[in-house]
Amino acid sequence: MSSPEPRHSRVRAEVARRAEDLWAVACTLHADPETAFAEHRAVALLTGELERAGFEVRRNVADLPTAFTALSGQGRPTVALLLEYDALPGLGHACGHNLIAAAGLGAALVVDALWHSAEGSVLAVGTPAEEGGGGKALEVRAGVFDDVDAALMFHPGVYDWVRAPLTAQEQYRVGFRGRAAHPTGNPTEGIDALAALIELFNVLSALHRRLPEGSHVQGIVTQGGTATNIVPDYAEGRFGLRALTTAALDDLAARLRTAAEGVARATGTSVEVERVGVRYEHFRDSQVLSERFADHLARAGIALTPPEPGVYLGSSDIGNVSGRVPAIHPFVAIMDSGGSDHTPEFAAAAASERGRHVLTAVVEALACTALDVLGDADLRARAWDAHAAGDGS
Repeated sequence: MSSPEPRHSRVRAEVARRAEDLWAVACTLHADPETAFAEHRAVALLTGELERAGFEVRRNVADLPTAFTALSGQGRPTVALLLEYDALPGLGHACGHNLIAAAGLGAALVVDALWHSAEGSVLAVGTPAEEGGGGKALEVRAGVFDDVDAALMFHPGVYDWVRAPLTAQEQYRVGFRGRAAHPTGNPTEGIDALAALIELFNVLSALHRRLPEGSHVQGIVTQGGTATNIVPDYAEGRFGLRALTTAALDDLAARLRTAAEGVARATGTSVEVERVGVRYEHFRDSQVLSERFADHLARAGIALTPPEPGVYLGSSDIGNVSGRVPAIHPFVAIMDSGGSDHTPEFAAAAASERGRHVLTAVVEALACTALDVLGDADLRARAWDAHAAGDGS
């Protein structure tokens, strides 16, 4: 195994002692779901647990009212345990973030209880609004991870995968401006902005056939005119872009802009192309650390495998963190592979007996991995060397 057996035994005992309380936290969050940037009761619950354990809590991190950090220890090395707690509108915790929050909390508390060196810190990071708001990306931008040596979390899912195949994604607003006219009274004076937007959809449809694996553009019309008897002078669409890597996403965004500008020239309109929201970078797995986590989790009877080739599971703002520090984001199944997250069935699984078993196993594996990071300089060096070399990118 990867680290001394006495440490494993102490972690196992500490997790067992806290298991009921951690499950209660997971169930409380599950029963009281809060959506992106409105997770006030979740933050109060989690920070209360950390403060009672003696962590130094900072609220309103990155100017986000539901973001926080909680620090125990001093100086480097520093290992971060990430907590997600936002729910989905209308579906509650159908992505299992209640389990992510309880796992990060539990691992932080266990590491705090067992790490007795004069040097080194454990940092619990409360990360709001993973579902579209990009809390982690904003925290990265604010420097939350600047002095961190590793960022650890897990995600419940329908697969047992050692790493997360998460793509890069962003959204763009494209607005065409033309000239209004009556379609029967003075049709030649009109410049149809909606026709330009529709033509952009046609161009992008043709472009799809030439895009690399994992890249796609999905668009909707958000504004298409005000009346059927007026040639629209303004039309707007929103386009979601995804790509396997952040560099490929930049290339795809450039293609969107080129296509929009070409349509504008051809139709006599003008066009504005603007990124909206937060960009999610692709996830860069720290193989050094994710394999260490998998070794620890195997003791609980959960074997993690590489992801299936060609299967991608969306995007997450953990990608932005993984571009800054070595990071892990394994998937651990709480229901069978025939299911899917973002469903009522997955929400139920996040409060099931299987979810409870996974929570306990993951807290132990996360805590062991975090202690390895704190106590093993060679492990940290190998993780950083691989990160600098772009391994996992």
